[in-house]
Amino acid sequence: MENSSTEFIFVLHGLNDTMTNKQIYFAFGLIVYIITLFVNVLLVITIILDKTLCEPMYLFICSLFVNGICGASAFYPNILADLLSDSSIISYIACQIQTCVIFCYALCEITCLTVMAYDRYVAICKPLEYLTIMTHQKVMKLLAFSWLFSLLQTAIMIVMTASLPLCGNDIDKLYCSVVDIAMLSCTDVPMIDVYGNILILSLVAQMTFIITSYIYIIRTSLQSKTGRVKFMQTCLPHLITLTNFIVSLLFDITHSRYVKSQSQQALHNILGMEFLVLPPLLNPIIYGINLTQMQRQFVKLYVNKLKALRQG
Repeated sequence: MENSSTEFIFVLHGLNDTMTNKQIYFAFGLIVYIITLFVNVLLVITIILDKTLCEPMYLFICSLFVNGICGASAFYPNILADLLSDSSIISYIACQIQTCVIFCYALCEITCLTVMAYDRYVAICKPLEYLTIMTHQKVMKLLAFSWLFSLLQTAIMIVMTASLPLCGNDIDKLYCSVVDIAMLSCTDVPMIDVYGNILILSLVAQMTFIITSYIYIIRTSLQSKTGRVKFMQTCLPHLITLTNFIVSLLFDITHSRYVKSQSQQALHNILGMEFLVLPPLLNPIIYGINLTQMQRQFVKLYVNKLKALRQG
C-alpha cells in the first residue's frame, strides 16, 4: 500500500465494541475533558498571576500542568469526533500530528518529573544553598531542557516513522501511536528498534536519578520533624504523580506490545488510554489538595473575588 500523506487514511478500531453506547461515552468523555482543561488552566493562571507562587517548585508544577493540557488535547478531540461519526478514521497527517504530540507529552512528563525530583532534593537536602543553586536562570534552563529535550527525541522518532512504507492502515487502538504505525511497516525497522532501546535507557536513567534523589530526600527528612512535614507537603504529591504516570504508561506499553487479541476491547482501551486520561486529570487535584500555599492563593484569587462580585 502506498504511503501518501494526502490520501492515506488510518482506520482506528478501538471503538468497535462501543457502537451501541456512543452517546453515553461521548457525554462522559466531554465532561472529563472539560474538567481536565478547566482545573489545569485555572491552576496555570493562578501560578502565573500570583507572584508568591513564582518559586521554582511552582514553575515546574505549572510546566507539568501545561504538558497535561497538551496530552489531553491530543487525545480527546479526535475520540470525541469519532464517537459522533459512523466510522473511526484519521488522515495520515492528522495521525502523525497526534502521534507527535502524545509521544512528546509522555517524554516531557518524565523529564518534568525528573527535574522536579532534583528541585526537591536541593530544597530538602541542601536547604541553606537552595536559593544559590536554584537561581532564576537555572530554573529557566531546566524548564527549557525538559521541553527541548523531549521535542528533540520526538522529532527524531517522527522523522523515522514518516519515511516508513506502510502495508496496512488498521490500528487496533483509540488513537495513533508510534508503535502501531511502525507495526504497519512493509519492511523491518531496525533503526526504530535501536532508537526505542535508546529511549528506554534514557527513561531508566531518569528513573534511577529520581529513585536516588528520593533515597537522599527520605533519609534527610527522617532526621527532623520539619523535614518530615516538608516531605509530606511537597514531595508526597510528586511521588503520587510519578507513580500514577509510570503505572499508566506501563499499562499502555503492555497494551501496545503484548496484548494482541481482539477480544475484551473495552479492557484494551482502558489499558491504552490510561496515561492520557488519569495524569492530566489527577495532577492538578493532587497538587491542589496537598500544597497549602497553592490552596490559599487559589482561594484568595478566585473565591474571594466571587464573593465580592456577589456582594456587589
